[in-house]
Amino acid sequence: MCGIVGYIGSQQAVPLLTEGLTRLEHRGYDSAGLAVLGTTGLKVAKRAGRVRDLSEALPKRFAGKVGVGHTRWATHGPANDVNAHPHTDAKGLVAVVHNGIIDNAAALRQRLSDEGVELASDTDSEVVAHLVARSEADTLEGKVSDALSAVEGTYGLAVLHVDFPDRLVVARNGSPLIVGVGEREMYVASDLAAIVRHTTTVAHLDDGEIATVTASGFTTYRLDLTRTARDATTLDIDPAEYDAGEHESFMRKEMHEQPHAAERVLRGRLDERFGTAHLGGLNMDARETRAIRRVKILGCGSAYYVGQMGAALLEELARIPADAEAASEFRYRNPIIEPDTLYVAVSQSGETIDTLLAVQEVRRKGGRVIGLVNVVGSAIARECDGGIYLHAGPEVAVASTKALTNMFLGFALLALQLGRVRDLSIADGRRLIAGLQRLPEQIEQVLAQEDQLAELAGRLAGAESLFFVGRVRGFPVAREGAQKFKEISYRHAEAYQTSELKHGPLALISPEVPTVAIVPDDELAERNVAALHEIAARRGPLVVLTHEGVDLGGLPDGAAERVVVPRNERELDPILLVVPLQLLAYHAALALGHDIDKPRNLAKSVTVE
Repeated sequence: MCGIVGYIGSQQAVPLLTEGLTRLEHRGYDSAGLAVLGTTGLKVAKRAGRVRDLSEALPKRFAGKVGVGHTRWATHGPANDVNAHPHTDAKGLVAVVHNGIIDNAAALRQRLSDEGVELASDTDSEVVAHLVARSEADTLEGKVSDALSAVEGTYGLAVLHVDFPDRLVVARNGSPLIVGVGEREMYVASDLAAIVRHTTTVAHLDDGEIATVTASGFTTYRLDLTRTARDATTLDIDPAEYDAGEHESFMRKEMHEQPHAAERVLRGRLDERFGTAHLGGLNMDARETRAIRRVKILGCGSAYYVGQMGAALLEELARIPADAEAASEFRYRNPIIEPDTLYVAVSQSGETIDTLLAVQEVRRKGGRVIGLVNVVGSAIARECDGGIYLHAGPEVAVASTKALTNMFLGFALLALQLGRVRDLSIADGRRLIAGLQRLPEQIEQVLAQEDQLAELAGRLAGAESLFFVGRVRGFPVAREGAQKFKEISYRHAEAYQTSELKHGPLALISPEVPTVAIVPDDELAERNVAALHEIAARRGPLVVLTHEGVDLGGLPDGAAERVVVPRNERELDPILLVVPLQLLAYHAALALGHDIDKPRNLAKSVTVE
C-alpha cells in the first residue's frame, strides 16, 4: 500500500523522484524518503508526513543521477522519520525501498541481531538492506537474489548499492512493480502514475522476477538468476488523465467523468440485432458459456459490494445461481472449486493482494476465473483466464467512483451475454440494451443535483452515526453508500437490510441518528415505505433516494428529505442510486474539512494482507 519510484539516466534524479512521489501519495502518505547515488556516495533523506514535508527538508546539495523514492503507509512501526523508507545497512552501502510485508521479519531481525547487526527501525523492510549488504555475491542482482532467498512474504522493492552506481535492481512478489523505458534513461515505479509524464512504455514484472535496470535498458531474471524474456509495451494513455485539472480533488473529477467512462465501457460491446453483449475477452464460446452452472464473485471493499449487485444481475437475467464473497476470506476457508462454476475477480487496480491470492487459489485448484479490472497488464488481469477491461480511465482518488460504476456495467454486460445463451428473450435483451444506452445521460442528470445533495450532506455531516438501508437490489447500494461515507467523512455509517431494522437496529433510531434509505420504484416499494414510517415514528431523520411517483405514504411534514433519481430498467437502477451517495459522502467530507483524496489510514491499492 506504499509507493515506489526510481530513476537512472543523465538527469538529476531528485526532481523526478519528488514529482513521482507526489503522484503516488494516493498509495501511502504518512512518511516519504529519497536515496540517491552521487559522486560522494549514497545520500538518504526521509521524513514523517507528506511529500511536501520531505521536499522542504531536503539538503541543498542532494545530487545524483540514480535514485529511489518511497511514500509509506505504515504497517510495521509508527510513522516517524526512522521508520520511513529508504532503509540502509550500517555502513551506508545499500539503500532499499519496499512495499509489502515480510512474514518472517521477526526471525530475520533476530538472526541479524545475533550476528551483531544493530537494527535502527521497527520495520520489516530494514532487514532486506542488511541481507543485501552481507551477501558475498559478486553482482548486485546476485546480492538481491541471496537476500530474497531468505525472505518469506510479499514485496515490490528497489535496491541501490554504492559499489554498483550504474544500476538499480528491483524485484516483485505479490506487490506491483513496473519498469519504464525512456530515451537513454529508465524508470521504475509501483504505479504508472509516478512516471506517466516521462514514459508510457513499460514492462510489468511477474511475481518471482528480478530486473537489473541501467540507463540503457533492463534485464529480467528469475530469483535463481536465470534469464526471462520480458518486453516493454507502449500504453495508450493520456498523461493529462492523471491530473485533477480544474477540479479541487480527484474524487470530484472522477465522479463527473462517470458519464463518459460509462460510454467507454459500453462502446462496441452491445449487439442490438440479437439483443446481447459481445465480450470477446472472456475467451469462452457459447457452448462453454452455457455449461456454467454457478458464478462466484470475489472482491474487497467497494468491489465486493458491487459484486453483490453483479450477483443479483446474474441471477435475474441469466438465471444462474450467483453470490459474492470477500476475497480476503475466500482462500482461508479451503474453498471447494467446482469445474462448472465461473469465478469473477473484481479489482480497480488489478493488484489487490487479497483478490490476487484468491485468483491464484482458484487457478491452483483448476477453476476458471475471469477478471473485471481497470488496469491493463495488472497482476490479476494477467493471472486470469479472460476478462472484461473497465475502460474507466485512471482513478486516483482512494474512494472509487467511476471504476465502481464501470464494474456494475461490466456485470450487466456479462449477465446480458450469459442470459442470452440461456433463457433471456431477445426482447428483454433489447430492453436492457436500451437501458444501458440511457445510463450515461441519466448519470449526468444525477450529477446535476449536486447542489441539493451538498446541502443535505452538510446536515448529515453533523451526525456521529448514520444508517444506510435498502432491500434486495438496494442493500448492496446501501452498503456502498455507508462505505463511502465512513471512509472519507470518518462518520460511523452502518448498512442494514431495511427488513432487518426491526430485528435489533431500530433500538438505535433517534433524532441524532439519520437514516439514508434506498427506495426504488420496484416490487418492494410499499414495504420499504412502511419501514420509513417506523423510523419516522421514532423521530429518526430520513433522506430517501427514490424515483418520481413513489408514494411515501404521508410521512409527517419535515420527516424526510426526498432525492429523486432517474428511473431506468429495474435491473439497472442500482447504479443510478449509487451516484447520489457518492456526492453525499464527498460533500459531507468537504463540510468537515477532510482531505478527500487521502483519507486517513487508507490507500488506493491494497497490496498487503
